[in-house]
Amino acid sequence: MENDQFVLTQEGYDKLVEELEQLKGPKRREVAARLKQAISYGDLRENSEYHAAKDDQAFMETRIKQLESMLRKASIVKATKASGVTIGSTVVLYDEEFDENVEYTIVGQAEADVANNRISFESPLGKSIIGKQVNDIVTVEAPVGNIVYKLLEIK
Repeated sequence: MENDQFVLTQEGYDKLVEELEQLKGPKRREVAARLKQAISYGDLRENSEYHAAKDDQAFMETRIKQLESMLRKASIVKATKASGVTIGSTVVLYDEEFDENVEYTIVGQAEADVANNRISFESPLGKSIIGKQVNDIVTVEAPVGNIVYKLLEIK
């Protein structure tokens, strides 16, 4: 996966850049200050503040490397209504089983967040809906059986 491109919307790319800037700036300074304070307490072998700060530092540096790699390999996509549903599209679907409308934004895997209705184009629904047009019927295979949606709108 190290050589894979990361498909992102412009919004997702901007959020990752912002996170990276926060980690490399204020967060690094904060962890450095915590380490300095913890070191001042002496005996590092039994110093829980020091060990917690070192753990936080290691996690942060790993995340910085991960973000830098993702941004280097980022492929930013723009949604266009003319070609149907694409990465970056926001869609309104009619869920026939529950008789309700649901709205999702189709994004790259790195920015997927189901709790905020942002689904990956690689998810079962994402795969089923890419390229579809308004009024198309979409059937998604799920462990509980097939789920049927009607595509009502592409934003």
